[in-house]
Amino acid sequence: MSDSLNASEAPRSRPAAAGESAVPAPGVPVRHIRSKGEPRFPDGPSADPAGSHFERRIRSFQPRRSRVTAGQADALQRLWPTWGLDIDGQRTIDLGEMFGNDHPVVLEIGFGMGEATAQMAAAEPGINILAVDVHTPGQGNLLNLAEQRKLSNVRVGNGDAIILLREMLTEDSLDGLRVYFPDPWPKKRHHKRRLIQPEFLDLAATRLRPGALVHCATDWEPYAEQMLDVLTAHPDFENTQADGGFASRPDFRPLTRFEGQGLEKGHVVNDLLFRRVQHGERPDRSDQSPTGA
Repeated sequence: MSDSLNASEAPRSRPAAAGESAVPAPGVPVRHIRSKGEPRFPDGPSADPAGSHFERRIRSFQPRRSRVTAGQADALQRLWPTWGLDIDGQRTIDLGEMFGNDHPVVLEIGFGMGEATAQMAAAEPGINILAVDVHTPGQGNLLNLAEQRKLSNVRVGNGDAIILLREMLTEDSLDGLRVYFPDPWPKKRHHKRRLIQPEFLDLAATRLRPGALVHCATDWEPYAEQMLDVLTAHPDFENTQADGGFASRPDFRPLTRFEGQGLEKGHVVNDLLFRRVQHGERPDRSDQSPTGA
């Protein structure tokens, strides 16, 4: 398998004729052919950081191995050792040590290309964002944006967020959780792969401090309804909306290009804002339906 990091518009060198040495044309990066087992980015994110250490559960994500640009590859090589985290499940993370301060930490699961994450980090420098995804180009792009905008409050995680929550974070270590436009797994037989499920909320609740905000957003209405049902029914979370329904998009969540394209097509975007209740002060939901009615 090869990795081509040269720009698509770059000129191609001609094949070497008999007796000539293979010299690339000026300005054309050398195409590197990786040998079997050679890591894609020696100093960057691992291909499978957790390896076979944990059970192979049903995954809520689908790894995407699309093309990595030269700029993204450079960022992964240079910045990953300092700002990157391979989610291997083999150690407990000290978030204060990771960020170099004791500011509140928000976990973002699935950040795409990282534009919205970078905007939120720039707007709130007093909040640290641990952004997790498995999309290599997006990881490189977010690292690039963080460096360009001098964002010291962003760290990029590579791997399974479930393993991060379960194995690497301590109780009450997070001040927020953001899940924006997760894979809706629209086919009924795939609904079990959706991230926002009771079991996931059970785990997340142990890592979120009382008062921490859980913020979800999706443009897939059936998934939005499921999220609302599951969050409303969970005893460790309460809806911030008095009517028990969806919230308006808060100012701190930027309107992304992806979201804008969906709105132009008539998609309805729903935000959900739920708060982690105080320990031992779970709301009584015995007389409420799953939707809070």
